[in-house]
Amino acid sequence: MVLNLHFPTNLHQTLGISCRLSVASPLNHRYNVGDLIPLFVNKVGPLSNPSETYQYYELPFCRPDPLVQKKATLGEALNGDRLTGALHVMRFREDKHLVTLCEKKLNGAEVSLFRDAIRNDFYFQMYCDDLPVWGFVGKVDEQSWILDKQGPKYYLFTHIQFDASFNRNQIVEVNAFSDPNHVIDITDDVELDVRFTYSIFWNETSAEYGNRMNKYSWASLLPISQKIHWFSFLNSVAIIILLMGLLTLLFMRRLKNDLRKSSGGDGEDEREVVWKYLHGDVFRCPPNLPLFSAVLGVGTQLLIMLCSLFLLSSLRILYPYNRGTLFTSIILIYSLTSVVSGYTSASFYCQFNENGWEKSVILSGILYLGPSLVIVSILNIVAISNGTTAALPFGTIRVLFMIYTFISLPLLAFGGIIGYRLRSEFQAPCATKRIVRDIPPLAWFRKLPCQMFISGLLSFSAVVLELHHLYASMWGFKIFTLPSTLFITFIILIILTAILSVGLTYIQLSVEDHQWWWRSVFSGGSTAIFMFGYCIYFYARLNMNGFLQLCFFVGYNACICYAFFLMLGVVSFRVALIFVRRIYDAVKSE
Repeated sequence: MVLNLHFPTNLHQTLGISCRLSVASPLNHRYNVGDLIPLFVNKVGPLSNPSETYQYYELPFCRPDPLVQKKATLGEALNGDRLTGALHVMRFREDKHLVTLCEKKLNGAEVSLFRDAIRNDFYFQMYCDDLPVWGFVGKVDEQSWILDKQGPKYYLFTHIQFDASFNRNQIVEVNAFSDPNHVIDITDDVELDVRFTYSIFWNETSAEYGNRMNKYSWASLLPISQKIHWFSFLNSVAIIILLMGLLTLLFMRRLKNDLRKSSGGDGEDEREVVWKYLHGDVFRCPPNLPLFSAVLGVGTQLLIMLCSLFLLSSLRILYPYNRGTLFTSIILIYSLTSVVSGYTSASFYCQFNENGWEKSVILSGILYLGPSLVIVSILNIVAISNGTTAALPFGTIRVLFMIYTFISLPLLAFGGIIGYRLRSEFQAPCATKRIVRDIPPLAWFRKLPCQMFISGLLSFSAVVLELHHLYASMWGFKIFTLPSTLFITFIILIILTAILSVGLTYIQLSVEDHQWWWRSVFSGGSTAIFMFGYCIYFYARLNMNGFLQLCFFVGYNACICYAFFLMLGVVSFRVALIFVRRIYDAVKSE
């Protein structure tokens, strides 16, 4: 039985000082004939539940004595990888045929354990020269159920065939095949004598070593996938063109007329420009200034972090399937960009008030990280109670705590101090009145919930197809989405958010509602609410099951959508602020 999957999982990397060294070594992935190839077993788990993974030797496979577990990096630990030494012996360019791994007697409990794994479609994962290989534990014969009506037969694969390709002194590709001709019936709970074997065959290839990772993204290049991506892209472009056309025809023409009337000196025309009379309130300090400043700080930080990840992907430092490196990059970039969060929140707060900026900086430190920490702690408790590899080891928790304490917090405070030292007064085009102008009663379709629904739905509809591919990559077992496609989709989302922010802010000012600060944030971030709703719909359509998988799916998606809420909210506010400044700069206010 051939397993040909493209899992979006971590590729463990043990890079040497230089990959161009002439000396053969596993550190630079160069070998001489007969050199031992590093081979590790990693984990097993049900195909339908990507978060439910267990250590390889929790199933009664042949195991070395003693077990030697490789020291995991931060990213590997966060990804749930637990690399352990294997009994399989692989030497460079040395073929092996039906080598006995071990002979063991399986008791009834072990047979039942294997049968439950086969019933749940368990796969196993190994790493050979830092290349992931997968195979199934066994197979279910449904035909026997039809023939004898006694239920399906369960067969355990006892033989693995490794096909390795090399180019000169480097390994380019490794595949694992679970041979259906070497099976044993484990339908009944009886003791069985099992002989586990493996074979290794080497083949020379002209493929370059530098391109050996490309095969894990081939699923993105299938014709059907290309058509879907193009359809998604064209759909997004069409929505942008329609919105820009609508904005140009209705909004810009109306705005130009307003500006013409305001500058014409005709009193009757000026009375039609309703938003002109808000000049004394439109730049009033937003309510709950420390929290608003913190939202701007964290949203800007997350936006820079996401752009940095796209940059690393374009430089081929990050791969879509390399989850361990991705997690490490997220942790480090988030910590290093804490200085941006502190600076942005403190500098914005000090534009209105020189005292109390420390509160905004403190809120920046806990606004996103606080809820995320609560969610991750709950998920970690669930993982520990289920005995999965998703549970974070104590050493990993300690490393994360040290990174936050000695890197993130000092940079956050440093950024806040710099923002305070370089503070400047908020420069408003119009003077703010001391008495707050009353806001007239608004119709239901002009209130915040309706604006959030319109803004969120339009932006979400433009990226929903690509969002489906992203969820399929995150929670499925194929790479449907390339970083370049994701980046284009993200740019489209930013443009849509900006366009809608300008339009909705103008509509709000036109009905004499001058409290646009917070409303622009919620309107822009509302797309994340639709994203979270779609992830629930996506989960309902999959074959995922179990409390653990449900918790991880909802928990991690909640953290992702919350981050998008903050990022898009900041984009919406910044664009709305530029727009409001421009129109009141152009008005001859009294």
